[in-house]
Amino acid sequence: MNMTRNRILRSALTIASLLLAVVAVASAADATPKRLRRADSFFGIHFDFHARADDTNIGANTTPAMVESIINLVRPDYLQVDCKGHRGYSSYPTKVGYPAPGIVGDPLRVWRDATAKNGVALYMHYSGVWDSKAIEEHPECAAINANGSNSTRATSFFGPYAEKLLIPQLCELAGDYGVDGAWVDGECWASVPDYGAAALAAFRKTTRITNVPRKPEDPNWYEFLQFHRELFRKYLRHYITAVKKKNPEFQICSNWAFTDHMAEPVSAPVDFLSGDYSPQDSVNSARLSARYLARQGKPWDLMAWSFSTKPTRAQKTAVQLQREAAVVLAMGGGFQAYFTQNRDGSVRLNEMPVMAEVAKFCRARQAICHHAQAVPQVGLLLSTTDQYHRANGLFSRDLTRINGVLHALLETQWSVEVLGEHQLAGRLQDYPLIIVPECEYLGPKFRSSLAAYVKGGGSLLLIGPTAAKLFERELGVKLEGVVRNDAPIHLAYGGATADFKGKLQSFTPGKGVKEFGEISVKGASRPAAFIAKSGHGKIAATSFGLGQAYLRDRPEPLRRFLNDLARELFPKPMVEVKGSHDVDVCLARNHEKLLINLVNTGGPHKTQSILQSIPPVGPLEISLRLESKPAAVTLEPGARSLKFDYRDGQLHLTVPKVEIHEIISVQVQ
Repeated sequence: MNMTRNRILRSALTIASLLLAVVAVASAADATPKRLRRADSFFGIHFDFHARADDTNIGANTTPAMVESIINLVRPDYLQVDCKGHRGYSSYPTKVGYPAPGIVGDPLRVWRDATAKNGVALYMHYSGVWDSKAIEEHPECAAINANGSNSTRATSFFGPYAEKLLIPQLCELAGDYGVDGAWVDGECWASVPDYGAAALAAFRKTTRITNVPRKPEDPNWYEFLQFHRELFRKYLRHYITAVKKKNPEFQICSNWAFTDHMAEPVSAPVDFLSGDYSPQDSVNSARLSARYLARQGKPWDLMAWSFSTKPTRAQKTAVQLQREAAVVLAMGGGFQAYFTQNRDGSVRLNEMPVMAEVAKFCRARQAICHHAQAVPQVGLLLSTTDQYHRANGLFSRDLTRINGVLHALLETQWSVEVLGEHQLAGRLQDYPLIIVPECEYLGPKFRSSLAAYVKGGGSLLLIGPTAAKLFERELGVKLEGVVRNDAPIHLAYGGATADFKGKLQSFTPGKGVKEFGEISVKGASRPAAFIAKSGHGKIAATSFGLGQAYLRDRPEPLRRFLNDLARELFPKPMVEVKGSHDVDVCLARNHEKLLINLVNTGGPHKTQSILQSIPPVGPLEISLRLESKPAAVTLEPGARSLKFDYRDGQLHLTVPKVEIHEIISVQVQ
């Protein structure tokens, strides 16, 4: 009997072990690798193709092998893939939207399963405000143009679009497919003023303005646009909150919201910020966008177009995309690049080796750069108040006046951030120099804060007569006559001359105001700028506008003039770089180290759509003001040792050359 009992016990244990093994295998099969949240992500790839009604076999060639080959080659943190483009057709078999007629199977399920299996997050490219198909099917969704016609692309914030399609479809993506989030395109930049009956009634009720403006020249145009800007913010808050109520882990970004396209504080529960900068002159486009996004207080990335569109569509080279990435990485951001899809939704795998090279470049810098914060040096104002008073569209932008000043500063190796009023609030004193570039409007409270900043010891540089007018009392000058637009200006500076056109006004300086430089207009000489003391600080202003002139022709005398004027106000920047104008400098901190980012901006990238190579710059002479001798100095990536000399409170060293992006890492004791 004991033997029988033992055999039964052994059999039971064997069966139990087998059952546990089966459960373990099943659990292992069900388990998927953990995917990074967007806040922790660094590198990704974006695909979209905006499905059309005449597309056929969408999904026929979208296979697990295709998706896994991308992942295995590039090793991205996330993929962003098309699911609904501006035409409004969905590229997967949606149950709540308008699937393109030519879908075969379920390509989105293939993308989701393959990315989940490999621990890669999946985000959807989804066109939001711009949805032509929804308007075609339901005209009541359309915003109404000033002439009374229906918009063919922009939906109305007063129509049923968000409730009937946008929110249900995002919930479908989150719930039925388990995707990680959405990069919602065609939003702030596609929104338009709405002349529908409901919109106009709400405008009149909210503002008490009865005469509705129809064009920029009409009274109350600014108020009309401001009303619609707030409508967009409410729309964002509403649909994101509604989606997250059902799917709290779903991560949402509205393309270009709360960036330099929509330069204002973040006021909606977006999870991250992003935008796709210009496919042409991309380095210069990324320069401004990255410097604004860096202080918005949200995880952020920027997207390069992997191809140029002018004069024809052509694939960019790896080195070209690496430099575009470097501009972003130097400011602490994440990077992604956009590739189109075939008309069946599949990916051109022959284009992926370029992205693998870019990934290798970026990953080498990730631990050093990602989430780094710029060390305050020069703050260049991108005023929300000024921008919204100037703009003739809801979130249209013409930032040439700011870009020109930014480029002139970067090309004389200043470390610059582009900042809005809200980003400077409470921390003006952190910046040794603040520059106001050709503003016409500032809020009274912020203007007073800038005046107090100067009196407390700060330095303020005003570019152009309209900005100077705002601080006429502090400058100790009197502006006379009217501002002349496109006045012919002759600048002689540093042994060279430049002729250009810009805004101009006459200044009469008061007692103690110092004149700086000289310009001539139709043969008559006048000071180029004025510098005055105000309290414990300094304030200066140029008598002419220079941003657009510099952006157009990049005259060296103008660059030198601005650099020397800035030096009058900020004579001892923390870092100085000499040896080439074709290098951007960004001073940052990360992991208790000081970082001097050096980005090579040389070559004809403004005029040549495809670059096969980038000429190196250097040698560069670097000096860094430090209170004590550093413990170690290396050139990154690669922890290459750098010889240095420390004397009189400054670190001195030489970087032989910069191919694309080098980082001096300083371990401070």
